[in-house]
Amino acid sequence: MSDRTKYESPFSARYAGADMQYLFSPDMKFTTWRRLWIALAKAEKQEGLDITDEQIAEMEAHVDDIDYDAADRYEKKLRHDVMAHIHAWGDQIPAARPIIHLGATSCYVGDNTDMIIMKKALELVRGKLVTVIKNLRGFALEYKELPCLAYTHLQPAQLTTVGKRATLWMYDLCLDLEDLDYVLSSLRLLGSKGTTGTQASFMELFDNDADKVRRVEESIAKEFGFSGCVPVSGQTYTRKFDSRVMSVLSGIAQSAYKFSGDMRLAQSFMELEEPFEKNQVGSSAMPYKRNPMRCERIAALARYVIADSINPAITAGTQWFERTLDDSANKRISMAEAFLAIDGILNIYANVSDGIVVNPVVIRGRVMANLPYMASENIMMEAVKRGGDRQELHERIRQHSVKSAEQVKKYGRSADLIERIENDDAFPLTKEEIEAHLRPEDYTGLSAHQVDEFVVEADRLIAKIGGEAVSGSELEV
Repeated sequence: MSDRTKYESPFSARYAGADMQYLFSPDMKFTTWRRLWIALAKAEKQEGLDITDEQIAEMEAHVDDIDYDAADRYEKKLRHDVMAHIHAWGDQIPAARPIIHLGATSCYVGDNTDMIIMKKALELVRGKLVTVIKNLRGFALEYKELPCLAYTHLQPAQLTTVGKRATLWMYDLCLDLEDLDYVLSSLRLLGSKGTTGTQASFMELFDNDADKVRRVEESIAKEFGFSGCVPVSGQTYTRKFDSRVMSVLSGIAQSAYKFSGDMRLAQSFMELEEPFEKNQVGSSAMPYKRNPMRCERIAALARYVIADSINPAITAGTQWFERTLDDSANKRISMAEAFLAIDGILNIYANVSDGIVVNPVVIRGRVMANLPYMASENIMMEAVKRGGDRQELHERIRQHSVKSAEQVKKYGRSADLIERIENDDAFPLTKEEIEAHLRPEDYTGLSAHQVDEFVVEADRLIAKIGGEAVSGSELEV
């Protein structure tokens, strides 16, 4: 039962899923510390140090049973979290106590654990990113031929299709997926670099045998599924890694922000709507309302991640020489919360993209209200073919457009541009010939074809990266 008198993070209480929360939990952190100590001991034993199988077996038997009370008591006394956990674990494994953390510094467990967690977190993000892309893929294909108003400057412009617009959302996410995959593939463990990155303590342990020191690192990296360790470091891995990871998360937030904004605008036009549950309440005061609350939450969390991305950037640029501790307090907040926020964003994005409500009648009505203005150029060209003067016709359409707009803006009437053209003898066209230019499908260009082509490209990307979609309770909001 939670303590209602203490601050509770919304990231754990409301936004992030269970899997992401676990990655940044104390259990994940401290069991990974122990696994790193075991990996170090195994590697050191393999390279000839006096470490017994019994000691390693004792360590392996006590990976998960962390005595947090004992660790807390030691930390109050020692004022050092790593030493506190070494002592607490040492009490549980007396035979192995002498060889815990042998040759290492605090960053051996701290930085390596951070890298392990970031790798797993990026893999989780990748899966949810693929889920959203696949949701949008299906939506784009289903509505690739449904004409709708496009907007430039938020003013009605040449038509597009509902499906084509979805590919714009998809493309942003595909770029994010490529960036994520690159950064994920470039991650390296810190390894066992020692207090200032020189590995002097390990050279002492192995009697200046550099090959043994190198093999210890290779063994640790292999144990945790990394291709290797960073080639050089101070006491810590360069904080550029954190900045690069955060840049990827910020990119995803930007893409989701764009989607949420488009959806909120479309819902205000009543063209598209986010899913709305049977018993959902849209407003406490106005029961008829269906507010885009999920997309608003995406926007809120995205804004947080984008703003948060400056933290690792500043941290990376302000490290002094081989290490300074001002990174620690900042990164344990900024990195964790960014991942938790992105997880919440993608959970909501997946939910919304899987159930977007389309209102074709509204969409067509808005198209038809604006189509006469877009069709006027085609009508003018057809009239020129029949012997009309292009310049004269252009001026007449301009005048008719002004008067038609006046009917709408001043008097609240329907646009009557087509009627005005039909009644103008300067246009040598019948009513039927003029109205033949009022088919929305004739004004969407290659939209449907572009959807088909882009879906193939997106499928290739997903196949290349090998990302598996996430489904089930993790995506419930």
